[in-house]
Amino acid sequence: DEREGRLTDWSKLELVQCLTQNDIQEGLSLLCKTGNGLAHAFIKLDLKKRLSNISAISNFIHIRFLDLSNNLLSDLSPLASLTQLLWLKADRNEIQSFRRQPFAQLTFLQWLNVAVNLLTDTGDLVGPSLETLNLIGNRIEKLSCLDGRFANLTTLELRGNQLETTEGIYLPNLHHLYMAQNVIKHLKGLENLERLQTLHLRENQIETLDGLNLNMRCLQYLNIRGNKVANENAIQSLQYVSKSLQILVLSENPVVESTEYRINIVMLLPNLERLDKDPVTSDERVEAKEKFKVYS
Repeated sequence: DEREGRLTDWSKLELVQCLTQNDIQEGLSLLCKTGNGLAHAFIKLDLKKRLSNISAISNFIHIRFLDLSNNLLSDLSPLASLTQLLWLKADRNEIQSFRRQPFAQLTFLQWLNVAVNLLTDTGDLVGPSLETLNLIGNRIEKLSCLDGRFANLTTLELRGNQLETTEGIYLPNLHHLYMAQNVIKHLKGLENLERLQTLHLRENQIETLDGLNLNMRCLQYLNIRGNKVANENAIQSLQYVSKSLQILVLSENPVVESTEYRINIVMLLPNLERLDKDPVTSDERVEAKEKFKVYS
């Protein structure tokens, strides 16, 4: 068994390789004019070769679209010279930290995917032009530095990490936030998300919706499916997003076992269009209004 294990490890080592000029030539595509319009260059590069070193890429300064997914990379510093980069896919690698990575030099980068790496925090990442950031499936326990350095960020993917709170996001221009499959217990810091339209918190450990607030006046879609919200008191904060919320998913929470669950939700959210899988009916709206009159 030990011998087999050693053979397996050796075979893995044989598969690891450094980037070569031939690899680059094979992966290049999409011929376009260069930035000054005086020449042509390939601007797209796909490299999925179990690479552990990409130093050879540094001379290809015209690359704008780069796919480095499914490699063994921990160091992206050779990308520092690719200052025209707009799109970077580096998921399924071995990146452990944003420290000493080249993102400060990639000032035009708009789309970044570093899902399924070994990241534990978001510190040291900068992205003045970033619009979409994908951090799915890492080991992130705490959010930091998600502030004015990301003034253009509209979509943030944080599913499948180890976050216990929503706190640490200071992105007033963020539109879509996905935080499903973490271990979130508390909704905090959401007052900083004034333009948020989508909030996805499925399969966490949330017991109360306290934390929703009046600043979230653009919220249209809220998914709390598969949490631990148990009673009507825990959902009262929904009233703070009642003017904008159109779709609410609360299934697989104890609170849905209440006999008047749907009516109580419609009382809180008169503009709601869909609750869980089903549209809100006109009969439910009438019943909710009548019940509201009784209690007011």
